[in-house]
Amino acid sequence: MNMRSFCVGMGMGLMVGGGAMYMLRPKKTAAQRMIDRTRKAVDEVAEDLQNRMGL
Repeated sequence: MNMRSFCVGMGMGLMVGGGAMYMLRPKKTAAQRMIDRTRKAVDEVAEDLQNRMGL
């Protein structure tokens, strides 16, 4: 095997592996879910305060 075919093979393997990992990745990370939940909780608290204050 010469150096050129090795590099071509490694490049193709990296591209295929990267594409497979991109397809199999989770749609949302745990940090994003935690941020979404926190934002929703803060929105609910702010809405409750506005309702109690009559705004």
